[in-house]
Amino acid sequence: MADDITVQQLKQMQTSSPVVLLDVRTDAEVERGVIAGARHIPLHMLPLRCGELDAGAALVVYCQSGGRSGQACGWLSAQGFGRVSNLQGGIVAWVREGNPVTHLS
Repeated sequence: MADDITVQQLKQMQTSSPVVLLDVRTDAEVERGVIAGARHIPLHMLPLRCGELDAGAALVVYCQSGGRSGQACGWLSAQGFGRVSNLQGGIVAWVREGNPVTHLS
């Protein structure tokens, strides 16, 4: 089962160990900006592309506000991903706390 984590907990995780950020929003949402270093796999593509992810890595999933990423976390956990967390409030919470976003190249 995936844990919900706060923006502050994510920032602490990033300073202590490697974390894979996974953005499951739509292409149009991602064009408005992502958290630096994030991988983008839209939620509807996750079953086809989960092989691109390391099942043993610490994985933090986010979307716009936390709903779709919660679904993604549940699905990934069921597929054997053991270290999955859902970013509470999604990128909205990230930006609300004054953190920057970047654009995928």
